[in-house]
Amino acid sequence: METLAAILIGLLAGSGALLLLRGGLFRILLGLALLAQAANLLVFTAAGLGRGDTAIIAEGSETLPADHPDPLAQALVLTAIVISFGSLAFCLVLLKKTRARIGAAGVPALANTES
Repeated sequence: METLAAILIGLLAGSGALLLLRGGLFRILLGLALLAQAANLLVFTAAGLGRGDTAIIAEGSETLPADHPDPLAQALVLTAIVISFGSLAFCLVLLKKTRARIGAAGVPALANTES
């Protein structure tokens, strides 16, 4: 399972880096979103891909079962997903306003504008 996750992380990071190098602002935004998801999956995989149930310690026990993944990493990934979604929504609105004001959504069009 970790091999499949590593391949998926590589594909997401590679696709995100490729989109970052393109000229369109929307492609750059998609590249950032893919890189964020690759980083989230990397943290999630590094914490362990166990087959545990919920992160509740059983009565009479002091720790989680041995095959349970780390719940802290799951909480960090969930927080990162929410933050990346919020910043992605903000950047989409900013991209829409830029396109409405300039008339184009490419990086070369931004070089010809005056503030």
